Amino acid sequence: MGSRIRQTMDDDLEESHEINVTPFIDVILVLLIIFMVAAPLATVDVNVDLPGSTATPAPRPETPLFLTLRDDLTLAIGNDTVPRPAFAATLDNRTKGDKQTRIFLRADKAVAYGDLMEAMNLLRGAGYLKVALVGLEAAPAGDAAAVPGATAIP
Repeated sequence: MGSRIRQTMDDDLEESHEINVTPFIDVILVLLIIFMVAAPLATVDVNVDLPGSTATPAPRPETPLFLTLRDDLTLAIGNDTVPRPAFAATLDNRTKGDKQTRIFLRADKAVAYGDLMEAMNLLRGAGYLKVALVGLEAAPAGDAAAVPGATAIP
């Protein structure tokens, strides 16, 4: 509370009933700055195009094993369509039981992210943890044309 001195010579001081708002304004301005900085960090609005990659292509083995997830959600190992119940047995047959074999996973651009994760969970359930995602090589940010070929992202 503030007080002011009267011009008269009385001994008691008169109280001022005015609120000092300067500290209140300082606090409000600090909170405003905090919210202005934190608000953009709380939003997730990022467009992502996953099929292309500018990563340097990983060296491919002589006989890579491709697992393909088609747009109708059928699985194919190499060129052979495989039913989901027989997936693990067929994959073990193709890799001769070697769980360290790198599996190159290709998915159609129209396949939903959840369906791609289901295919990766099938691989994990079968014991294959070395999975490389395959996509078209995309030109660096300055070039607009895509380079034909495939990129494995380990």
